[in-house]
Amino acid sequence: MEILRLLPLVLLFVTVQPWYVQASGMHEMGGFWKRAEAERSEASVQERAARGVLTRLLPNHSSSFELRIVSKEDCSGKYCFHIRNHPSSGLQAAGAAPEISILGTTGVELCAGLHWYIKYWCGAHVSWDKTGGAQLLTIPPPGSLPQLQDGGITIHRVVEWNYYQNVVTSSYSYVWWKWDQWEKEIDWMALQGINLPLAFTGQEAIWQRVFQSKTFNLTKSDLDDYFGGPAFLAWARMGNLHRWGGPLPQAWLDQQLQLQIRILSRMRDLGMTPVLPAFSGNVPAAISKIYPNAKITRLGEWNTVDGDPRWCCTYLLDPTDPLFVEIGKAFILQQIEEYGGTQHIYNCDTFNENQPPTDDPVYIAALGAVVFEAMNAGDQDAIWLMQGWLFAADDSYWQPPQMQALLHSVPVGKMIVLDLFADVKPVWQRSNHFYGIPYIWCMLHNFGGNLEMYGRLDVVGAGPIEALTSPNSTMVGVGMCMEGIEQNPVVYDLMSEMAFRNGSVDVENWVEAYSARRYGKSVADARTAWKILHRSIYNCSDGIADHNGDTIVDFPDNSPILQLSVLNGESSQSRLRLTSNSIHSKLSTKQQLLGHPPHLWYSPRDAARALQFLLASGDSLGDNQPYRYDVVDLTRQVLSKLANQLLSQILADFQVQNVAKVEMTSDCFLELLSDLDTLLSSSDGFLLGPWLEDAKALSTTEADKKLYEWNARTQITMWFDNTPDKPSPLHDYANKMWSGLIRDYYQPRASLYIGFLKQALYQNSSFPFDAWREQWIALTNNWQDATDLYPVHPEGDALKIAQTLYAKYFINESLFIH
Repeated sequence: MEILRLLPLVLLFVTVQPWYVQASGMHEMGGFWKRAEAERSEASVQERAARGVLTRLLPNHSSSFELRIVSKEDCSGKYCFHIRNHPSSGLQAAGAAPEISILGTTGVELCAGLHWYIKYWCGAHVSWDKTGGAQLLTIPPPGSLPQLQDGGITIHRVVEWNYYQNVVTSSYSYVWWKWDQWEKEIDWMALQGINLPLAFTGQEAIWQRVFQSKTFNLTKSDLDDYFGGPAFLAWARMGNLHRWGGPLPQAWLDQQLQLQIRILSRMRDLGMTPVLPAFSGNVPAAISKIYPNAKITRLGEWNTVDGDPRWCCTYLLDPTDPLFVEIGKAFILQQIEEYGGTQHIYNCDTFNENQPPTDDPVYIAALGAVVFEAMNAGDQDAIWLMQGWLFAADDSYWQPPQMQALLHSVPVGKMIVLDLFADVKPVWQRSNHFYGIPYIWCMLHNFGGNLEMYGRLDVVGAGPIEALTSPNSTMVGVGMCMEGIEQNPVVYDLMSEMAFRNGSVDVENWVEAYSARRYGKSVADARTAWKILHRSIYNCSDGIADHNGDTIVDFPDNSPILQLSVLNGESSQSRLRLTSNSIHSKLSTKQQLLGHPPHLWYSPRDAARALQFLLASGDSLGDNQPYRYDVVDLTRQVLSKLANQLLSQILADFQVQNVAKVEMTSDCFLELLSDLDTLLSSSDGFLLGPWLEDAKALSTTEADKKLYEWNARTQITMWFDNTPDKPSPLHDYANKMWSGLIRDYYQPRASLYIGFLKQALYQNSSFPFDAWREQWIALTNNWQDATDLYPVHPEGDALKIAQTLYAKYFINESLFIH
């Protein structure tokens, strides 16, 4: 296929007026929803799946609720749930009959209705296990559930879709999961009302079937060079790297395919619409041997140290080559065969961090048309779900003509765009609602799966409503697109409600009620703590992409003098904002982060005050697990910012050659790291052990076990390749504040750096930067290759440890944070 053959079709889509496109796009999406409803699992299947969620969450209340699917006509033509008193409530013995009826248009609405009821009538709270788990003690026993007034309540979806996941979440969070963990996660999704989840697990097995078929005739060895290792699959899929962390064992491919089949089955049973991957043009290098005339481009270097060809520089098939549609069609058809069908929505990001070779709108439109044709060839009902990250991250290239060319390059109603970073840099505002194309307002929030208390609650509580009610809006959903999960539960609790909110949220009152639900009671000091947190940590307004660069987890690869200027904010790159000259890559561009201080958007004194009030609630809340998680998390946050201050003081004293102060403050700094490790060891949510043990548990041979553990250790430390004297540009991108990792990696690394500082002072010499680098890299590589065991269960009393550390660092030692 040549570009010229597509021009008549392309020009039709490019030249129509934006608001004609808008009206038609929304109408065409309506046709898709009708088709989706017809293909959705039967009502009895969805009811059974929703009851499974209920039974796993509230086993003693499995008979207390009626869960029943109703039609959209019963919801004024929309998706909704009704919560009502059951007619038989109070007429039979306690627990013998349903008390509450929850009626919903799909299994997801049934679960969302259940969650809404226990949340707002029973004062309960549901969270990830690692962030404290659920607080269900406030739910009365069967026979005593709170009744509703005035015939109950009806909650409509204000937008059709509630999207979930990021293309890299599969590597940062889900990579080592088995079915029991996935089952809990899908339950959590359903309770939050998520109906459009990404489903990327196991796709390498599909690609293996496609590329080893008689049509393409590649070998296992060819694919070993193509696939990344387990912890790096997301970036191999995007064409950033190949083979790094591999080769993938056949057992892995087979396991993940079977896991994906179970994931899809459960999602479909609940009435969800799983989003499957589509072909983006990334191909194995060996395909050029089979198709020597194919238009294949070797891409440039991506974050390697020196362009090592073993994993650098992947290959992109030109969309104008006829092979593009052939491969794309084969991939879609193979998924349909393996998974017993499809829900017709596919994610593809050919242009994500890969600029087309020209900014000619006609050329861009032609490329977009071919990318869609590859999907449509395998599924005539296909809809292209595209991440809008490229428009936010590279807005110097994606100007209005280029954006419109790509967005209008497919038939009207056949594309949905994720406004991926709408919580910080909404694209809908500068593109007139994506020039009429349906889009989903998304919160990105987290990079690299870092553990950092951060949020923009006021934006979350108002931003989607602003977009939806803005003139000519084409918004069709809300989404949560974090790179890593199991952090900041308050942010995700609020964001998940926005699919059902028809007005802005009074966030201050919502947060107060949240603390009572999360802890099972309203305690004055806890309310005060959360009021402070809402106005400080959870009210970031500086427009900076939050990636945890705290000294403990991202120790400076700089000379002391240069690093001091960075920490003092004197660097010209001291802030990372998403502008045309500052592209924060989906994975990282860690080089752009060099030269900026750790992100600080609030007064650390406020955080310390919030901790003081939260700890004062210990007598009332000490047995509550969500409370204990929050105590550890906030203590960790406060201590990590104190560590930044201590390092600045160490470097300032080094600069004036004050040996005594360097000695004293560095001892305090290293002791703080040791204390922090002890604190984190007391909480399930901050342990290294489960990450490593889950990785090893998937292995079937000793060789696989070693490979998986190396993958797990490498991702959270050096990330990518290095030489003996050059670290990876991506080092510490996926950093984690985990017990064990601090003790055996972060603390020894900091101690090494401080040792060289002292040596330079004692010898009256310059800082031996090269020697520091070489020893740090050796330390890292040795830790990546190690097989030490780490605890998988917490040790110690989290509340007592936190109280002791607060007294030590903020009362007895008077280390006040500036």
